[in-house]
Formats: sequence, structure tokens, C-alpha cells
Amino acid sequence: MELNTIMEILQHELDSKRYQHSVNVMDVAVSLAEHYGADAEKARLAGILHDCGKNFKGDAAREYIRKIGYKADEIELMQTKLLHGIIGEHLARTVYGVTDEEILGAIRWHTTGKAGMNLIEKIIYVADYIEPLRSFDGVEEMRKAAYEDLDRCIVLCADSTIRFILNKGALLHDKTVETRNYSIMLIRKREYVS
Repeated sequence: MELNTIMEILQHELDSKRYQHSVNVMDVAVSLAEHYGADAEKARLAGILHDCGKNFKGDAAREYIRKIGYKADEIELMQTKLLHGIIGEHLARTVYGVTDEEILGAIRWHTTGKAGMNLIEKIIYVADYIEPLRSFDGVEEMRKAAYEDLDRCIVLCADSTIRFILNKGALLHDKTVETRNYSIMLIRKREYVS
């Protein structure tokens, strides 16, 4: 499916703020891809589609994942916002015709991240955090770090997520902790080698 067609569909599927967020993530993802020598077209498609599963909340999200056979953990079932990446990956594959595993992985993991993300996955994870509509303490530091050291930026994003979740008294998903720790280990290994 062509990008323009996907954008037209999403403009009707998502509310105007979520659609603008998706366009912004797409633009930042392309910029980061060009900066780091990644495939800009993959970043563009993953960026625009990353939140295509966002309309599924609560019971609708639980029902969707049950139908596709995804075995959610207890935290995902209690905090169904965590499922929109899994749902989005499925929608990207079945509705929007995406077959590229890097793009699908970036959509799937953009919320929690995971240990060992590839470059496109890292770019979407970061772009979702730093796009221009985002406004919170530390976002400017993240925007700067995104173009200096992607792994350091991921640590800053994960730290911010963890603080936010702790302040809300919500459940912290283990993938977010894994993402943070893995990125710190990558940075330390690089420092040790140099």
C-alpha cells in the first residue's frame, strides 16, 4: 500500500492529535534514519504506522489480542495501553500490507522497547519520545542526545518512562527495565573498548 493511501486511512482512523503525532514521529524517524545511515523509507513507514493500534483500549484490546493468539502477560492485561504495539504490528501486516520484519518490529516494540533492538526499532522508540508535540522535563536533552548517541538517548527515554510510571503508581513492565539495562551495557562496553 502506498504511503499516501496509508496516511489517508490513518487520518480517518485516528483522532487529529494522534494523527499529527504520527506524522511528527514519521518526520523525526526519517531525520534520525538519515543521520544514522538507516533505511529512511522503512523509518517513514514505521513512523506513520507506529500508533495504528492505539484505538484499541480496555476490553477491545484484550479481545483483539485473544483473537490473534497473542498471550499477554498480567501487566499488559491490566494496562492495555501496552498492547497497542502488538495490535499495531498485526494491523500493519494484515490491513496495511507491511511484510518487512524491521518495520513490524519497530511498531511492536515502540512502547516498551526491548533488549537488542535493531536500528529501525531504536529510531522509532526514540522518535516517538522526542517528536515536536512532546513537552516534559528532559525532552530537550533527549532531542540533543538522539543525534549524538542513540543508546544514551534510549536510556534517557527509559529513565523518563520509569519515573513517570513510578509517580503514577502504575505497573512497570519488565521490557522497559530490560531496554534501559541493555542500552547501559552497550554504552559501557563501548567505553571499555575505547
